[in-house]
Amino acid sequence: SPRCAWSGYRRSAETPRTVDVVVRGGLATGVALLLGALMAGCSSPGSETAPTLEESGESAAVAYVNDGDTLRTVDGRKVRLVQIDAPELHGDCYGKAALVALLRLTPAGTRVRLVRDPALDAKDRYGRELRYVFNGDTNVTLALVRAGAASPYFFRNERGRYASELLAAARDARSAQRGFWGACPRAELNPGLGSVTGPGR
Repeated sequence: SPRCAWSGYRRSAETPRTVDVVVRGGLATGVALLLGALMAGCSSPGSETAPTLEESGESAAVAYVNDGDTLRTVDGRKVRLVQIDAPELHGDCYGKAALVALLRLTPAGTRVRLVRDPALDAKDRYGRELRYVFNGDTNVTLALVRAGAASPYFFRNERGRYASELLAAARDARSAQRGFWGACPRAELNPGLGSVTGPGR
């Protein structure tokens, strides 16, 4: 049933005027107007519910991908995918393959949603926005870890909305030897350090 203003009804500036109509304008007309004033506060079920993390966020178009965990949007925003770390483009095992993995998930021109985790920093020390990235229904942040192209990275051991899922995805990728888990013999799972894949070959 609808949620209405008369649940915990609070007197408003309109209340005296409506009550005056009840007294002077006839009971039936006055009651109708009073009910109308109260029902103005009604809302359909769920309309006051805060959006979930997946439903929130800002829309942006991808301009290009910098590396396996960073991209830039058409409007000039630098975005670092939060709670993960990909191998460095130069020097780390699987660095270039990680870039390709993110590029496949977010090609130039793709419209994505950038979602901030309120439990985490909004930006890093380089001024990059820390965001989960969604392409449609795909959580790109999780998809990269599932593919073995990135590792969970919990800076200062702060764990956000998807921390448990990221860890589970990393363990599954390691067990299946996907991505750098199969390509880099020295790969380690260490959420405090981020991506540890050893030197590039």
